Amino acid sequence: MAMKFIKPKNRNAEKVNWELSEHTRAIVKYYAEYTEYTEDEVVEIIMLNLLDDEGFIKWIESKRNNKRIIQQLEIEDKVAK
Repeated sequence: MAMKFIKPKNRNAEKVNWELSEHTRAIVKYYAEYTEYTEDEVVEIIMLNLLDDEGFIKWIESKRNNKRIIQQLEIEDKVAK
């Protein structure tokens, strides 16, 4: 069987300066411990799940000149054509 190589994450990550409550930070911390992901990865995954919110997608569709948003969020397959 051929070895499967690890693909790069290509996250293009940069630090952000957000203020989060102690409660929210604890949730992320313990969820990361539970899942054995890093806290950064947990936030990344949870944020990507927001793209499954139909109301959010409809809101984007209703925006004028939404092409940039759709392209930036990579949701071409989720929006009505």
